[in-house]
Amino acid sequence: MTDAALLRAFTDELVLAGVTEAVICPGSRSTPLALALRTTPGLRCRVLLDERAAGFFALGMARTLGRPVVLLATSGTATVEFAPAVVEASLSRVPLVVLTADRPPELRDRGAPQTIDQDHLYGRAAKWFVELPLFDGASATAAHVRSVAGRAVATAVAGPAGPVQINVPFREPLLPDGSLVAPRATGGAAADGAAPALSSLPFAAHVGGRRVLADADVRRIAARLTSARRGLILAGPDDDPRLPAALAALAGATGFPIIADPLSGLRAGRHDRSMVVVRGDQLARPGPWLDAHLPDLVLRTGAMPTSAPLVNLLARVKPELLILDGGDGWREAALVPATFVHADPAATALTLAGLVLAQPPEDAAHHRGRDTGWGRDWLAADRAADAAMHAWLAGVGESGEAYEGAVWPALAGALPDGATLWAGSSMPVRDMDAWLPSLDRAITICSSRGANGIDGVVSTALGSAAVARGPVALVIGDVSFLHDLNALVAARLHDLSATIVLINNDGGGIFSFLAQASADAPGSGLPEHYEELFGTPHGIDVGPIVGSLGGEHERVGPGQLAAAIQASVGRHGVQVIELRTERARNVQLHREVAAAVRQALATLLPESRA
Repeated sequence: MTDAALLRAFTDELVLAGVTEAVICPGSRSTPLALALRTTPGLRCRVLLDERAAGFFALGMARTLGRPVVLLATSGTATVEFAPAVVEASLSRVPLVVLTADRPPELRDRGAPQTIDQDHLYGRAAKWFVELPLFDGASATAAHVRSVAGRAVATAVAGPAGPVQINVPFREPLLPDGSLVAPRATGGAAADGAAPALSSLPFAAHVGGRRVLADADVRRIAARLTSARRGLILAGPDDDPRLPAALAALAGATGFPIIADPLSGLRAGRHDRSMVVVRGDQLARPGPWLDAHLPDLVLRTGAMPTSAPLVNLLARVKPELLILDGGDGWREAALVPATFVHADPAATALTLAGLVLAQPPEDAAHHRGRDTGWGRDWLAADRAADAAMHAWLAGVGESGEAYEGAVWPALAGALPDGATLWAGSSMPVRDMDAWLPSLDRAITICSSRGANGIDGVVSTALGSAAVARGPVALVIGDVSFLHDLNALVAARLHDLSATIVLINNDGGGIFSFLAQASADAPGSGLPEHYEELFGTPHGIDVGPIVGSLGGEHERVGPGQLAAAIQASVGRHGVQVIELRTERARNVQLHREVAAAVRQALATLLPESRA
């Protein structure tokens, strides 16, 4: 039997280390841990039937909470189903504590049922792997498992945050040898290490700190900023709530405009957004206006931007590139020379802003006077692009034609302060980048851009909804939605609410923008096989499926979209609002938007340049 006191000690340590949520998948070998988690005070447990969906559900919870969530599966292939979520957590820097129950050592590699090699199961995607000994009640074992619990949580949250795996073997019989609801006394640890199930302090406490640069280093970086003639701040995806205000301060000090990815936190909130450029994806496209406004220095924060034109701009211009990354990362996919600054980005930005402002007046005027119209030009171009896009969108609306980008202005008008907005991968996140405006509401904007996968998107958003304080909305494509229908089971089991805007173009819409869709694309026989291999039409009516899984479904036309979203946000339950579009026509409409912006930008240039 498994020692009940030791199980209590292990799960109590997880709570002492800061864990408040656990996601449990049913199984036999994991029985001792499932019972212990379920009876641990201070820990809320949710049971999900599908391990793959559960992994992403936990990911969404951890992303929203900003702290680790425990994830438990029984032995065998059930543990493998967590892998996609573990990979996403690793690349998105989301903390998870993954508990994988296992057979005891004597049953491994012998053909025993439901037994696979679970050592380092997730490879380098897991920040740390450890296998616990059998819970035999020995004092050394007690001290060890308690310290592992604390270390696992601390490792998961330490920068860069990510998942850890604890493999836990159990022998039969799988029931604990005593009660798991013993009295929780407080006090210090007993001499044998097992001691009261809940002590006042964790067995392995951890105190961490943010990395701060030495004065000489930060002054050198400040000098590089002030010597730039044309500087940009490129804010990529980032979850740090302190960063928007810090970058706004740096922009104010330097005069550098901020090109804000929708996932950066800069587009929505109460911080100063006067230097924020939201139409950077359009402004960064090749053309006369951009040729006249190429940067010589870019300071980038967060992950790589969503916008391909922005990445291509870096690769083309190769400006002096400074990357602030507090997680010791090396994220730079444009393949240009860069200086990686491994220090807390928000604190560093504020310090840099202070140093720039503290320059002698003659030095500040000299540096910022090198291109006095630089920042104004970018902000004027942003306003011109925004006006052109909305004028074009109004024309499409009057024609009654469905356009996928129209979802984002509708959501921007409907989401209240405190809402969370999720975008699916492929086209939804790109359309969000193009169309989501600057908002004076505190809306959290998210997408799983670590691995950029289409799997588990609904589960992730519903996991977020399970712990979010405000309403949650998701925009997703039909293929990704079909990929994760099991997520709706979790919504039904745990009484979750969310608005899901389903953009249904009957297949893989993003491929229509790529060379595969071109009739004259190189490659023998490609045009006649495009639909089979890439377009992948399915013709599925999702309405009955959504209804059978406990959700509500409404199919709307373009003129009904905004009202349907407004009526859905904040309502109880999961509402799926479906907008049908046509893939090939969607490409043409996107090109029309770009043409309208190019025409608007041309009016901002002297006639000789336009």
